[in-house]
Amino acid sequence: MLLGSGLPTDTVCLDGARDPNTVLARLRTAAATPGPLLLYLSGRLTVDRRGGRLHLALAGTSQAAVRYTALPWEWLGGELRGRPAGLTTVLLDLAADKDAWPLLQEYGSLPASACAEVYGVVCPPGFAAGDGAVSGYTRQWIEQLRRSPVRPSDVQLHALAAGAAGLPPGALVLPTARELGMRPGPQQQPSDGHPPDPRRLQGWRPDGDGQAVPGPVPGPVPAVDPLPGGVRAPAAVPAVVPFPGGVEGGDPRPHIHALAIGGHHLEAAALARAWEEHVRHVFGASSPQAVQWAEIRADLARMAGDFPLATGLWIGACRARQAGQGTAAPEVHAAAAGALYCWTQLRDRASAVESGPELVALLRALPALDPRHLRLAQARLDALRAPGLPRAAPT
Repeated sequence: MLLGSGLPTDTVCLDGARDPNTVLARLRTAAATPGPLLLYLSGRLTVDRRGGRLHLALAGTSQAAVRYTALPWEWLGGELRGRPAGLTTVLLDLAADKDAWPLLQEYGSLPASACAEVYGVVCPPGFAAGDGAVSGYTRQWIEQLRRSPVRPSDVQLHALAAGAAGLPPGALVLPTARELGMRPGPQQQPSDGHPPDPRRLQGWRPDGDGQAVPGPVPGPVPAVDPLPGGVRAPAAVPAVVPFPGGVEGGDPRPHIHALAIGGHHLEAAALARAWEEHVRHVFGASSPQAVQWAEIRADLARMAGDFPLATGLWIGACRARQAGQGTAAPEVHAAAAGALYCWTQLRDRASAVESGPELVALLRALPALDPRHLRLAQARLDALRAPGLPRAAPT
């Protein structure tokens, strides 16, 4: 199940290894196998202070003798370099010490091998898994495998695990969004061999009860108070994305929403961004699936109080929908209303002035939209541009 293969599988566990050459020999043997390979590494990253190179600490590693008691990180890539593409998965659950963390920040990633798919997390100093216990990321990876009747793809497992693991702020999540966007999407299908059925869907109710419901969520009816400036947030955000098999546990949106309403906004945002990058690559950057995930991210930003990000995401989603659906589609108007609401919540005058013209231009391009939206946005933008106002923006 871990390997995602129906072939007979050998498992080798090196727990408490002390000799880097012993680990290297085992790694070399594993890399020589002609079949699929999953390599799981858990532990501490450190640095050889003399050479400035990353190492994976072993059971007997001391800071004074890293070069002789730890596994050089480049050995990993060296042994995996000759393997055929598409047959190697590296799963990492690591913590970096105070010497290794600045190096990782400089790299911005933790490459293992160009021919391997790498998934995992690296926690900053002071946030190790702790006392030999299974860390949250590894535990969530296993739990997702246990709960899903059809094995999710590795990228889905990674996104679900990273979102549910309760990672500390600043943790390095691999692959990064840029790397994930460059990677070919998984081609796995449900066990019956048929493609996903788009009729079997679960919906996103950001302001509802947080439960997944069968069928698509109806599009919101933008609510506008009769008094000037009285734009309220849309009651629901349409976001329907097909998932393989449509089974419980395969759709991350209910879990993302639970994280958000529980106050875990960073985790929810990271998980949603990982899924957005994945569907952008699989279905296309302008696909309905990608636009729906942009809308989910916009509403997550609203829930977190990040109104500049929410405004930008709603504007982008509205323009994408307008290009694909025309100016009269209800989803286009709903996205425009979301953008306007979030823009009215901006309290920083400079930020509101910066994004205001784009929003006004967007609203002006939607002739079927309630004209009060455009009047409100234009009046507020004019007030923001008036001289002598304080830094705080008028509502």
